[in-house]
Amino acid sequence: MKSFMLILVLMLTLFAAGCAEQEEEKTPQGAEPVIIGYPPWDDARANTFVLKQVLESEGYEVEAINADLGAVFQGVAQGDIDFYASAWLPTTQGLYWERYGNDLDYVKNISTGARIGLVVPTYVTIDSIDELNENKDKFNGDIQGIEPGAGIMATTETVVEEYNLDYKLRASSTVGMATELQDSIDNEEWMVVTLWQPHWAFARMDLKFLEDPENVYGDGDNLVIVARKDLSEDRPEVYEILSRYEMELSDIESIMLDLDQGMTSEEAAAKWIENNPEKVNEWLGE
Repeated sequence: MKSFMLILVLMLTLFAAGCAEQEEEKTPQGAEPVIIGYPPWDDARANTFVLKQVLESEGYEVEAINADLGAVFQGVAQGDIDFYASAWLPTTQGLYWERYGNDLDYVKNISTGARIGLVVPTYVTIDSIDELNENKDKFNGDIQGIEPGAGIMATTETVVEEYNLDYKLRASSTVGMATELQDSIDNEEWMVVTLWQPHWAFARMDLKFLEDPENVYGDGDNLVIVARKDLSEDRPEVYEILSRYEMELSDIESIMLDLDQGMTSEEAAAKWIENNPEKVNEWLGE
């Protein structure tokens, strides 16, 4: 009887060990989920959910947490968030890098040539920011902005000061700004908004950036993955995937356009992944 019980205990032990090994295979490097933070903008959603699904395909549990931009940077710096996949640096979100950069890992540039600025419909007959004051009445003295915490809003406040613009910068949501812009175009009204590229609006509307002779908006940004300091040490395989990740601005815009047309973040990311298996394999080192 004792021998039987000993054999049974050994069998149960081996079975439990086998289950644990299988579970470990399903959740590489432990059961803790990978946490991605992202602000409420479509370029960030595009990169976040593509990476989420790529990591999930490798067996990781992944959580995507939406928060305002400051909270995302702070969360990564404090180690509560593993990474943010769409930081606009060095200009647009540079204030956050100055504040938190010592506690962040600048993993890599994933895209180059991103830009921000003041944008108008192409039928508007001015071409430069320094022409805004003489056409104030046509724009009702308003610059339509987005969420108050956005980097582009802080930079545009500096633009208003540098150009001595007699305009009010109005905060809104990104969706609200795009809706107002579309309404103005439908009625062929003059409107100036804060906008950036990549953005789906450039695929749907005829728009142009106003020239910035004082170069307040800078020469353009990179889209950057920033991670918590110790990610490369305790999640090296995740870090390796991030270090190989790249996305053309045109690819990001295509996902953003699908989002605007009603796809969920998961659906738009899955569509892009299905259509670009070679790129995904490169990120996975295959």
